[in-house]
Amino acid sequence: MKDFSGQVVIVTGGANGIGKATAELFLELGAKVIAFDREQAKDNSGIENVIIDLGNLASLEGAVEEVIKKYGRIDVLVNIAGVFSPNAILELENEKYFTTLDVNLHAPVFLIKYVGKLMVKQSYGRIINLTSIHGKMSEPSSTAYDISKAGLEAATRTVALELVEHGVLVNAVAPGFVATRMSIVDGKDELESDWFKDIYIKNKRLPIARPALPIEIAQGIAWLASKSNTYITGQTVTIDGGLSARF
Repeated sequence: MKDFSGQVVIVTGGANGIGKATAELFLELGAKVIAFDREQAKDNSGIENVIIDLGNLASLEGAVEEVIKKYGRIDVLVNIAGVFSPNAILELENEKYFTTLDVNLHAPVFLIKYVGKLMVKQSYGRIINLTSIHGKMSEPSSTAYDISKAGLEAATRTVALELVEHGVLVNAVAPGFVATRMSIVDGKDELESDWFKDIYIKNKRLPIARPALPIEIAQGIAWLASKSNTYITGQTVTIDGGLSARF
């Protein structure tokens, strides 16, 4: 998998969690890494940080153009940035709903548009979208998030069909429980809660009996984005410790 030397990689959400682990892994594997995030990454020596609000869709094209102007190519786009705001359907708030869709779904789609044009000219590219088991499974108060992840999986399939003849492979990675700050809801880490430990760990609803580490998701992303992947496209690869395999 160590074949990223000379490649230019954009990772959204590169300041924290899975995005940070992914950006650092690509750097370790020899790539030039640009992290798009609204926050400044800490301890990301060697990674170029572009401060950008991905919910501001009008800013995306210019950010991509700056990368192209500086490096002349983009080999890999990894759409990881995401937000989650619990909101029951009967109390659904417009701002929470549209912000979730803008960041989780619309930003990746338009970044694919802008980066994809260059990849077609290069006759090479790899695009990986981070979705979730929420793309196929649901829970209460997650309407906007579930829609955004299911939509991104659909977009992954469609874009894969459109770009495959140009040497561009497009896939998604769907994590389950991962130890990141997104597991903190209303100030409480659900991975440390009694209900999680009882249902998912003690009773093995989660067969591996622990949440994933961000690097474990990053490794799957990196392989799909590598030249070692020559035949997988239009797929969603689930990395959830067996969670979705159990009835």
